[in-house]
Amino acid sequence: MFIVCGEALMDVFSAGEASGGLAFDARVGGSPFNVSVGLARMGQPVGLLATLSHDFMGERLLRSLQSEGVATNMVQRTPHSTTLSVVALDGNQVPSYAFYGVNAADRQLRLGALSTLPSNLRALHFGSYATVVEPIAATLRALVEREHRRTVISLDPNVRLNVEPEVAVWQSYLEWMLPRTHLLKVSDEDLNLLMPGVAPETFAARAIQSGVRLVVVTRGAEGASAWTVLAQAHVERVGVEVVDTVGAGDTFQAALLTWLQERNALSVEGLENISSAELESALSFGARAASITCSRRGADLPRREELP
Repeated sequence: MFIVCGEALMDVFSAGEASGGLAFDARVGGSPFNVSVGLARMGQPVGLLATLSHDFMGERLLRSLQSEGVATNMVQRTPHSTTLSVVALDGNQVPSYAFYGVNAADRQLRLGALSTLPSNLRALHFGSYATVVEPIAATLRALVEREHRRTVISLDPNVRLNVEPEVAVWQSYLEWMLPRTHLLKVSDEDLNLLMPGVAPETFAARAIQSGVRLVVVTRGAEGASAWTVLAQAHVERVGVEVVDTVGAGDTFQAALLTWLQERNALSVEGLENISSAELESALSFGARAASITCSRRGADLPRREELP
């Protein structure tokens, strides 16, 4: 089973002006939430380790997970409110975010929740602001420390400076995670924030030296690149009419994990032994999946049958 760890929230899209104010369109979301749904839609057994509010938005998030087939037995509940992520799109349909979530439900994951994890873990995925805000960050670090010697650890930093504005906090977390991570996916935008002036291939070499087995850098319009100690590959972006890019990185992550799992490559040894041709195939699969999400409003991730 895949376990995705982190936040679930409501993405609130600006829908223009309304009489007397503004109109909004609220959708379930959050990077870990999206990855878990993406894996479920890809036919993978997956659960979400998260904390949801008892409020009506938390109830909606829970129902969405259940309807998608994501295991919710690890979900904790709290009276704290649900985080709101207000999304506005620029002229190129690229999103910007404003978060309203101080002391909200998704930050309340405590150490006791770790006892709910099953024994048959295939991989643990981490990412986004849950990794750097407390108390959930300490809980997730404890889980990584407990599991990284026996379970594949996947990471997408997914930096959100409007939640934690200090870049040094994100950099410190990445440094701590590198020797404990087996699969690292990072966008070039996040890489420029975390390692300014460092070329992707230079960062990949450093990460691999630290212990990462597979490094993937998504590069927006320039496609995606990947490296292991033995192989490397690059693919171009899949052309599509973009509605918005919300959830594109999460889609790529879920698709990449699925590709690896379907080929029995989601292990430390499997990641190390992927050939360049296989890497190219994995990147192409992730890019095609992300392009489908970009062609639809919000984080509407594709199902496995949409990707022959």
